Amino acid sequence: MERTYTTEQMWSYGDTLGADMTRGVDLVGFDIEATDGGIGKVDEATYEVGESYLVADTGPWILGKKVMLPAGVVQRVDLDSQTVFVDRTKDEIKNSPEFDENLYRDENYRSQLGSYYYQRR
Repeated sequence: MERTYTTEQMWSYGDTLGADMTRGVDLVGFDIEATDGGIGKVDEATYEVGESYLVADTGPWILGKKVMLPAGVVQRVDLDSQTVFVDRTKDEIKNSPEFDENLYRDENYRSQLGSYYYQRR
């Protein structure tokens, strides 16, 4: 089922995930699967309403770079297999604005990233 959302909702987990995320599920270490394959593991996860995101360590997939994914791209979480499924392709994620360890909490960077993913819904 395809979700529709506003740019603000890009930073919140979907309704079906929201309850799990507030029950103390820690996604750090979970695998991340794009629509066309794995992209790495969750290195950091936040759970604040309207400000949530995942930082993925892509390992060898894109030479050890990290990428930031707004919570709105999370389609579902499989707790048994410890896998987060996102509704974007590997190329869409690879071509996202470059992750910057110094700016990723900055509102302007988050706005740019949210717009990028919103346009690819």
